[in-house]
Amino acid sequence: MTEPTLRGADPTTVRTALEDDDPFPGSAGFAGAVDGRLVRDVLGRVPLFVDGASETGGDPAWAFEPTALEKPTLFPPGAAAPADGPLPDPESRWALPDPDPLEGDAAIEALEDAIRTATDAVRDDDREIAVAFSGGVDSALVAELLDAPLYVVGFPDSHDVEAARTAADAMGRDLTVVDLEPADLERAVPEVARATGRTNAMDVQIALPLYLVGERVAADGFDALAVGQGADELFGGYEKVVRLDHRVDAETVRGAVREQLRSLPDQLPRDVLTIEATGLEPVAPFLHDAVVEAALRLPDDLLADENERKRGFRRVASRYLPDEVATRDKKAVQYGSLVARELDRLARQAGYKRRMDDHVTKYVASLLEDGDTEPTT
Repeated sequence: MTEPTLRGADPTTVRTALEDDDPFPGSAGFAGAVDGRLVRDVLGRVPLFVDGASETGGDPAWAFEPTALEKPTLFPPGAAAPADGPLPDPESRWALPDPDPLEGDAAIEALEDAIRTATDAVRDDDREIAVAFSGGVDSALVAELLDAPLYVVGFPDSHDVEAARTAADAMGRDLTVVDLEPADLERAVPEVARATGRTNAMDVQIALPLYLVGERVAADGFDALAVGQGADELFGGYEKVVRLDHRVDAETVRGAVREQLRSLPDQLPRDVLTIEATGLEPVAPFLHDAVVEAALRLPDDLLADENERKRGFRRVASRYLPDEVATRDKKAVQYGSLVARELDRLARQAGYKRRMDDHVTKYVASLLEDGDTEPTT
């Protein structure tokens, strides 16, 4: 089968988006080549890399995976550039809009309609889908609306395993627990680093749970893994968007949320490539165009305040989930699964002590097989 030159959308959708300068043409992201141009959607939901080695001239190389290129560089989100000849500076074609916010019930109804649009589109295809389930509100709403099997990964005493069990019980759902051992991390770290092109500790710690749960889901015969990615960025899930401290430049909650959205084009390739490395297709309903559009219209008071984050999103979730699940906070996956703790322990056992600069990253690099091209980020 010939490798497609465009992923995530059909060429007609992308052509229309180019003609109309429409950042949200109804897709879940796209990237690749269409009509002689390289394109990548406004949030960078589909990875696209160009070869930095081609900057000096000659035919440019591009690929959907960094491993296919000598010096892979992410193609900018929301950009287009000629696909033949030396790559010029890509031109910006799409930018995140800044619509006026809706208020109260109108904002909630628009968000619920958008989430149903996105999940209905997933349900309508013929893939066998499982859900990466942490017990938090994000993955719980995905699981409920897709009515798909639930899988959680973590070390036996981890927060995520316990939270997933209690949430699944409250929802009346079965749960498959993927219990981890330190050897699982040692085995998976090189695979994750190669697939993503990244060896830095934080990226690897975040990717490992996705990879390890994906392995089990794939082994059980599924085609795709659904995740709750994007909910924190879209709906005001971070403490810093309330505090408006030194970590953000914005002076409003809505402005700070937009800043978090701009971080997605760098984060999402890591998650997408990790899931694809297990042989599964990633599915992220909250990153559908319809949901992003609705999220951008949430007012400050339906994003976050000092008492509650993701306020509007939780109001939608409460229509489908038990209150104890809809109101539940969560830990970041690398901490909730205890992967970060155990990877740190393995690094120290291997002689990479905490007094060393970035000791876990050094340990990750050491696990790559001799002779392989080592990722550098």
